[in-house]
Amino acid sequence: MKPKELTRAIVQAFIIIVLLIGLYQVVLSIQSVLSYILIAAVVSLVGRPIAQLLKRIKFGNTLSSVTTIAILMTTFFGIVSLLLPVIFEQAKNLSLLNVNAFEATATKLMNELSIYLLDYGVDLQSWVDRSLAEVDYSFLPDTINTVLNGLSGFTIGVFSVIFISFFFLRDSGLLERMVMVFVADKNIKRVEKSIFSIKNLLSRYFIGLLVQITVLFIVYTLVLLIFGIPNAVTIALVCALLNIIPFLGPIIGTVLIVFLTMTSNLDASFASVTLPKTIYVLIGFTIGQLIDNFLTQPYVFSTSVKSHPLEIFIIILVGGLLFGPLGMIIAVPLYTALKVIFKEFYAHNKIVKALTKNI
Repeated sequence: MKPKELTRAIVQAFIIIVLLIGLYQVVLSIQSVLSYILIAAVVSLVGRPIAQLLKRIKFGNTLSSVTTIAILMTTFFGIVSLLLPVIFEQAKNLSLLNVNAFEATATKLMNELSIYLLDYGVDLQSWVDRSLAEVDYSFLPDTINTVLNGLSGFTIGVFSVIFISFFFLRDSGLLERMVMVFVADKNIKRVEKSIFSIKNLLSRYFIGLLVQITVLFIVYTLVLLIFGIPNAVTIALVCALLNIIPFLGPIIGTVLIVFLTMTSNLDASFASVTLPKTIYVLIGFTIGQLIDNFLTQPYVFSTSVKSHPLEIFIIILVGGLLFGPLGMIIAVPLYTALKVIFKEFYAHNKIVKALTKNI
């Protein structure tokens, strides 16, 4: 390669890198807006069958879109409202708690456990004392402010998604036209083909996700009913829905079920009733997660988005590192869309061939 060509190539590579870095910064700056658009696109994709059904029974375009949004909103807020009885009941349980008796029982258990561990050279009490002394409670005001800001952002996000979803449903070709604005005329056919494939794959993915949630819901409900946990159906539904968030969802669900199981049995003996029941429920939840990880998820990913579970695992990790929990949620749909696009435009690339051979 001649010096001039080499220099030109280096300059071009440098410019591309700078542009990519700039694009990444822009995406980070407007990631909330992009997230609203992506979520609205998903909502419209989920609601489109309802809207089409309403149109068949002579609903107008606008009316069918409004009705679909209303149905989806009712479903969403209905699920949220299911939490209220659980919250009120746990608050009631805590209000009836004999604090002194509970403290005495907990202290006794801690002492017994400390004595037991001392025989193995583990000084539990000293470790607990050191840990408590090292806790910096100054984080509490910041945490409260973060929660309040999060609630404010959530409210704005909900209304933004509803507004955007309405127009996506009302004009089914709106999103496609928005994309086509940036597409050269010679590539329109290929992009249209890509969009069609993406819709099919993502539709199957969301159906598979619904199957995954349903399986977990059934397993969780059975476990909670077997061990007599109050509000079993509601708790199981919430924990199953939390599973939508990869990795973090099951952890949050586990913490939630441990808390609810223990607070539902505060009037019972901790050592003989509450603790064993909590352990049994955790075992049941673990079985549910094993079923999900080794049966349901591989089936969903292999049949819907045509991706290997390890491939999905890496993509979810990358999404989480770049954009946090939201990135983990949208990682699979976004990756699937990118695979379809790359297959359409770079079908002869060796890496693309390997990644998209099943699509």
